[in-house]
Amino acid sequence: RERKMSELVLVEIAEGVATVTLNRPEAMNALSQALRRALHDAMHRVDADNSVRAVVLTGAGTRAFTAGLDLKELGTRGLGAANATDPSDNPAKAIESCRKPVIGAINGVAITGGFEVALACDIMIASENARFADTHARGGVMPGWGLSQKLSRLIGISRAKELSLSGNFLDAATAERWGLVNRVVPAAELLPAARKLAADIASAEVDFIAGYKKLIDDGYALPFGEAMALEHRISSAANAQVTPEAVEARRAAVQARGRAQ
Repeated sequence: RERKMSELVLVEIAEGVATVTLNRPEAMNALSQALRRALHDAMHRVDADNSVRAVVLTGAGTRAFTAGLDLKELGTRGLGAANATDPSDNPAKAIESCRKPVIGAINGVAITGGFEVALACDIMIASENARFADTHARGGVMPGWGLSQKLSRLIGISRAKELSLSGNFLDAATAERWGLVNRVVPAAELLPAARKLAADIASAEVDFIAGYKKLIDDGYALPFGEAMALEHRISSAANAQVTPEAVEARRAAVQARGRAQ
């Protein structure tokens, strides 16, 4: 039985951190149309919630973060979902539309469309059980949610070609070594580690973090010279509004946090 939309994606909010969980563990959290739309609604909700400053995205169970598009559903509905650009049907767009940082807590396999969902996160922390695979070539379906462009920029073009053209799995340790994920932790420590990082981010000013995330993303999409010019424009305008008194007021807190770490 398919779950109600409110059950397909769970949202838990505590101390400025929203934990969003893909909740179809019996189907390896496959991205049915209903789940995609529930994820869009969840991301819209946490983006609009002023109490949320950072987001953790994970999958229910231990087997899968998400195994990608629901192949049974595709067999009857066709491939329209693979090229959807509307955030209500495109989970990568739904995640990327969130102005707050999204930490992917990759608890199990992230396969094909599920790999693309992982790549939409700002930061990835992986369980030792995590594995990644791009099986687009095996299925004869071209990626439409960013994998063909993002993966090469993260791990290098040759490694990206190795994964995408072979369809082979990448284990968590190698994913960390290649720079795909920030770090790997034991399965029991995955959510605590992701939530701790989210809490660290959530302790900063929410609008500033959103603006800084946007600056990084916008600059990364540009040639280096244009990106440096973008930073100069943004920083010149923003920093002109910061008074010496504001800097001094924050200095003690910054120093105290540095001593505590």
